[in-house]
Amino acid sequence: MEFFRNRDVRQQCLLFAVVLLAATGAAFSVSRQAALPVFLTGAVFAAISLLFTWRRTRDVQRLAEELDSFLHMETKGSSSGRGDMQMQHFREGDLEVLRDEVEKLLVRLSRQSVLLMADKRQLSEALADISHQIRTPLTSLNLQAERLRGSALTEDERRALLREMTGMLSRIGWLVETLLKLSKLEAGTVVMRKEEFPAGELAREALKPFEISMEIHGQECIFDLSGEPVIRGDYTWTLEAVQNVIKNALEHTPEGGRIWISLRETPLFAEIVITDSGTGIADKDLPHVFERFYRGQNAAAGNFGIGLALARSILAGENGVILAGNSKGRGGQFTMRFYR
Repeated sequence: MEFFRNRDVRQQCLLFAVVLLAATGAAFSVSRQAALPVFLTGAVFAAISLLFTWRRTRDVQRLAEELDSFLHMETKGSSSGRGDMQMQHFREGDLEVLRDEVEKLLVRLSRQSVLLMADKRQLSEALADISHQIRTPLTSLNLQAERLRGSALTEDERRALLREMTGMLSRIGWLVETLLKLSKLEAGTVVMRKEEFPAGELAREALKPFEISMEIHGQECIFDLSGEPVIRGDYTWTLEAVQNVIKNALEHTPEGGRIWISLRETPLFAEIVITDSGTGIADKDLPHVFERFYRGQNAAAGNFGIGLALARSILAGENGVILAGNSKGRGGQFTMRFYR
C-alpha cells in the first residue's frame, strides 16, 4: 500500500510493534492470563492511531493534489484563466488552518497574475500609442529632409524648414519624455517626497518657461492670491503638473488673451485654479479630457493630449485631485486640490 511507503508511518508501526511486544512480554512474565488482554488492548490502540494517521495522510495528499492542479491550471477554471480558487474543506484542526492559509496564498497569487497581465496589456498599449504619435512627425521630418536636399530652395526657405524641423524634434523629445514620466507614475516606481512649499511661489515658477511665448502672442497672466496657501507634496513633480495645466490653458487662449491663476486655502486642502479665456471645453469632451491622447474638438494644433493625463497621475500620487470645467464668462477651468 502507498500508505506504508511513508517512512514516518513505517517507523511508527515498528515502534508500536516493539512497545506492544515488550508490554506483552512483561505482562506474560507476571501472569499468563494478563498477556492476551494487554496484547489486544495495545493492538487496538495501535490500530486506532494508524487509522488517524491514515486519514491525516489522505487529507494531506488531497491538499497536495489540489495545489498541484491549481499550479498547472487544471481546475474547473473561469474564462479569465484564474481557476476555481475554492478548495474543499477538512475537519476542524491544524489541517483546516493550513488549508485556509494556502487558499489565501493562492488568491493573492491569482491577483498578482491578473495585475501582471494588466501591466503587459498596458505596456503594449503604451508602445502602440508612442508609435502612433511619433510616426506622423517623423514622416514630416523625412519629407522636409528630402526638400532640404533639393537645390531649388532659397536660403530663407532653408532656414524656415530648419526652424520647423527643430520644432518637431523638440515636440518629439517632449512627447517621449512625458510618456516615460507617465509610465513611471503608472508603474508605481516614482517615490514622491513630502515637503511643504508656498503655492504662490510654485505657480510663479511654473509660469516662467512660457513668459517669452506669452509676450510674443500678447497673452497675460493675472494672479489672484487669497492668503499664502501651502502645499504638501513633491515640489518637482507638482511643478510638472502645474506647468502642464498652464501649457494647456495657453494653447486654448487666443492672441492677446488672458489666463487667471487663483490660489486659496481651506482647512482641508490648498487649491490652485487655472482659467483661460478661450472658447471653453465642450460638454462631450469634459468626461475625457484627462484620458491619454484624447484631443477634443477645440484642441490646439500640435497638442498630443497627454499633458493633462500626466498632471492627473501626479496629483493622484500626492493625495490630490484635478477637476475640469468651464468658468462663467471666461473659458476652460482646471482646479487642482492638494489635501492635507
